[in-house]
Amino acid sequence: MSRLAQRTCLSLLMLITAGLAWGQVTLSGSIQSDVLIPQDDETIGTEHYSEWARTNTYVDLKLGSKYVDAGGRFEFLKYPLPGYESDIEGWGVPLFYVKGHYKNVELTVGDYYEQFGSGFILRTYEERSLGIDNALRGAKLHYRPVEGIRLTALTGKQRRYWHHNKALVSGVDVEVGLDQFIKPMAAHDTHLTLGASWVNKHEDADDDAIFVDAIHKLKLPQYVNAWDARLNLSHKGFNLLAEYAHKSQDPSFDNGYHYGDGNALMLSASYSQKGMSVLLQAKRSENMSFRSRRNMTGTSSFINHLPAFTHDQTYNLPAQYPYATQPNGEWAFQAEMGYTFKKGTALGGKYGTKFKFNVSHVRGLVDEGVKNPVSGDRIMGSDGYKRPFFKMGETYYQDIDITMDKRFTRDFSLILMYMNQRYNMTVVEGHGGMIVSNILVADGKYKISPKLTLRCELQYQFCDGDEGDWAFGLAELSWAPHWMFTVSDAWNCGETKLHYYQALVTYNLKAHRIQAGYGRTNPGFNCSGGVCRWVPATKGFTLSYNYTF
Repeated sequence: MSRLAQRTCLSLLMLITAGLAWGQVTLSGSIQSDVLIPQDDETIGTEHYSEWARTNTYVDLKLGSKYVDAGGRFEFLKYPLPGYESDIEGWGVPLFYVKGHYKNVELTVGDYYEQFGSGFILRTYEERSLGIDNALRGAKLHYRPVEGIRLTALTGKQRRYWHHNKALVSGVDVEVGLDQFIKPMAAHDTHLTLGASWVNKHEDADDDAIFVDAIHKLKLPQYVNAWDARLNLSHKGFNLLAEYAHKSQDPSFDNGYHYGDGNALMLSASYSQKGMSVLLQAKRSENMSFRSRRNMTGTSSFINHLPAFTHDQTYNLPAQYPYATQPNGEWAFQAEMGYTFKKGTALGGKYGTKFKFNVSHVRGLVDEGVKNPVSGDRIMGSDGYKRPFFKMGETYYQDIDITMDKRFTRDFSLILMYMNQRYNMTVVEGHGGMIVSNILVADGKYKISPKLTLRCELQYQFCDGDEGDWAFGLAELSWAPHWMFTVSDAWNCGETKLHYYQALVTYNLKAHRIQAGYGRTNPGFNCSGGVCRWVPATKGFTLSYNYTF
């Protein structure tokens, strides 16, 4: 543990002791610990680990008072769970902050998270399942001069596991709610918000020198600027969001070190009323990889975030081939509609019936040659590809799925789902070609008694490509209010014929949750919001503990 972390722990301990003694400070927090006791299994190709157990453990503490808050996090990742980048290994206190708030002003010093707009030019957040914690360490100011106007200014250096990248990230965001100043708008339930953001990255050009050949190196910009403008209009159940972002020259590993500008444009419209909802979205992005270290790879060090515009699947086989956003460029479309047939109608029956229809479609951009190439068709050192705005290239990903959720009796309900999926494994993973799948899911729930509920899943994936077809089954018995017993098996019916079985026991007591299990985990990507982490095959005992206070 570093001296800074030791001093932070001591300061937090003194604050806790003093606050509790005077009764003026509230203490809250959480504990999360996930443990794997691995076993070797040559059949599924597990890695060998010299440690008898591997764990990701986090302890968060927060102090709250009338004018000042403080907090910190202890992490033990010396022997992390499989699949995380090696730089995550370590332990200590990587995050701490002090926040002062008075009336309409809030100042944070230390580590913090922030998002401007949809995150096109700035989104810092934590996602433990992916190994992401790209918090900024520095200072952040929130200020509301009048009702309807919000100002944010920040500066800091971005966390990369147990270190911070050298680049300084600074930014300003302004949001104005015009309905606060135009009274007739609010009176007619109409709200209009305008927003604008600017983010600057200052990275020394000599920190990561990039050589074109043995003698010549690229002249890299020390300053990279990005800006974002957006409009959000809502009227009763209707909502419209339009947003555009632009990034200046930013040669990096992700774009092959070319000098083209980046941009992103998004349109999103939605409508909802009782029993019905509609969502339509379109996004075009080009060269929008924005990192606090230009030659970094992996899921860390991103300053921004590009939403995937694909549905996050929760069932096992529909999530077998999740899509990862391609920051170098793509067109993405999504349409989703939900409708509930009322009780007493032909399709609604006695309890009503819910239907949901979703379409996601992602295409690449068309490259029409390199402007001012260094030599031949090399992109390094050039101005990048010519990419016509409306032209679309090959399909990267597509899914079409329809779901029915219906209660047949007071005690039995059923969810049925069909999904057609096209997954360009070559684009997302670098090999494998186009994978075409048709997936069927049946999820039934039966209430045996007031305290006992049985839920079962049956899934089948007809897969053209990769390892072929898959079948999945799950049975889950809930004994309220404390116990849950789960068994499942994912079986590859195609090439490998392997079984990936799991058995889990979960116990809940107030704010405590303990889960113990044993089984195999098949290799694949774990994704959230278009960001993915490769998880290798594992086998062994698992133990998970969560507590919030």
